[in-house]
This record gives sequence, structure tokens and C-alpha cells, in this order.
Amino acid sequence: MTTILCRLTGPRCSLWRYGAVIKRETHSRTSHVIPQGEARLLAGGGRPLTGYSRAQSRRQHTEAAAAVEVDLKRLVGKDDGIVEVLMCRHKARNALGNVFVSQMRKVVSTLYNDSAVRVVIFRSLVPGVFCAGADLKERALMNNSESDLFVHGLRSLMTQIALLPTPTIAAMDGVALGGGLELALACDLRAAANSAQMGLIETTRGLLPGAGGSQRLPRMIGVTLAKELIFTGRRVGGQTALEMGLINSVVEQNQTGDAAYREALSLAREILPQAPIAVRMAKEAMNRGLEVDIGSAMAIERMCYARVIPTRDRQEGMAAFIEKRAPRYTGE
Repeated sequence: MTTILCRLTGPRCSLWRYGAVIKRETHSRTSHVIPQGEARLLAGGGRPLTGYSRAQSRRQHTEAAAAVEVDLKRLVGKDDGIVEVLMCRHKARNALGNVFVSQMRKVVSTLYNDSAVRVVIFRSLVPGVFCAGADLKERALMNNSESDLFVHGLRSLMTQIALLPTPTIAAMDGVALGGGLELALACDLRAAANSAQMGLIETTRGLLPGAGGSQRLPRMIGVTLAKELIFTGRRVGGQTALEMGLINSVVEQNQTGDAAYREALSLAREILPQAPIAVRMAKEAMNRGLEVDIGSAMAIERMCYARVIPTRDRQEGMAAFIEKRAPRYTGE
């Protein structure tokens, strides 16, 4: 499996071909260290997830080699530690097709064991769109078993995003429908433009949310309201989503169409100075605690707390408080 490292040249994703490969990855979960002196992009992979025919697989492999649909950008300077997952399937409005999902899976895998990553922002480079949901053209070519296998892989991807150890933020500057909203729900935090439209619309297509939406939405906004949104397939705007508790913040869209991204970046910058191990353990304590009774949740909190006690960051935090200065955390 290969990983393409290429220089960020502008707001569009790179379309370099595999001939530009400069580094070979030996395992899909290997962490990559990218020089801090410059911004870089990590192109995703494109291995098919379904039981397509050989001809279809060859076509998808060719498409994967020719175009990047998901990239990774590492910010530098004062934003070092913030990583952006860039969705840029322009022609299909970031629809969750086979190549897109494969590349997203590979990009997310690189983040798991990378201690340099402190916050991850999921954003779109397609104007007016966060993610339009399922690629219905691709789905129409699948038989029942292939469709079930693909949705299982999609559900697994959302779980993979939810289990990232660092805080994740979805920057929703446009429509987030079906699987697109499920991707945002898998993130820890969500910022949206007031013009954004979002909804789990699967029942309007004869389906139900199958990538975690039927479980994450009720946990987020309550069972009664979640049932109403899913049963009706209703779409809601940014302000309504904020009032429901579906998103953390809503901002007025700007002329460049990236107001939600700027809000997400501002939030990431608030998280960035905090002790990274403590932030990771706080996320683990909350996520695991929500799934059990309160007594078990307290035991989980105790275990997570015990893991931060011996860290240098805890000592630094105490010293900074006593010395009345800003702490300098190193993630150790």
C-alpha cells in the first residue's frame, strides 16, 4: 500500500498520480512524521470495499490512482498540532463512494498513533457542500449482498472516526445529508454555517440511517426528537440544529463560503494549548462512560485520571499555576 506525500498548492486537492510516490507505507495504521517546516498533504488509498467485478475494480483502481478525493493537511507554526481532513470529491459533492470511503479510511488510520496530532478538523473543499451522503449511482450497481457489505464498511469507518483519541470537529459549511450527517455525528464537535442544511433523509429513499446515525442522533439530542427527524426525513438549518443541540455553534456564512471552517479552526485553537494527554483521557472517560451505568462510569473516570497523574504535563500544569505563567505542555 502506498502513501502519496505532496505539497499543498492551493484550495483544491492535488491530482498528482502515483508516479509521484516518495514514501512507501508498510501498514495502513503506521503513523507518518511530516516535517514541521511546511504544510503537507497525505493522499488516501483506493482499495475497493465491495465484491465488485474485476472490471469494476480495475476501473476504480484507475480512478483512485488518478484523483484524490480525501487529503490530509497538517497546519504549522502556531497551529502546529491541528490537522485537517479535506474532502474534495468535487464532481459528486463528496458523495460516499467506494474510492472516497477507502481514502477516508486510510487517512483516518494514519492519525491514530501520531502523538503530534492534537485536534482534527473535517472540512470540505467543495463549495456549498459538507457531504451529500450516499453515492446513489454507485449503490444502484450493487446487488443486495454488495450493498450490505458496503454499508457495513461505512459504519465501520464512522466508528473509526468516533474512536480517534484526539478531539474531532466537523466544519459544516454546506449540506450534510444522510451519511454526510452521520460523518459529522461521529465527530466530537460540530460547527455549521446558518445556511447549512442537514438531516438523516434515508427514510425518503426507502432506507434507514445505517452508518451509526440511528444510534448517535438519539444519544445527542434525545430519543423523541431524533425519532421525529428520522421518521420524517426532515432537513434543518444551522440555527434550528443549534437549538436542538445537534451542533455546538452556528455562524453567518461569509463571502468565501468557509465561515464554519473558520469557527472550527477557532475552536481548535482553544483546544490546542491544553495538555494533550489530559484532553485525550477526558474524551475517553466521557465516551466510555456514556455507554455504562454511573457506577461503572466513575470507575472509568478513575482509570483515566490515574493515567494523567504520572505525566510531565501534570507536573508542568501545577508548576505553571504556582509560578503564575502559561503552561508549556509537551504531551509527555
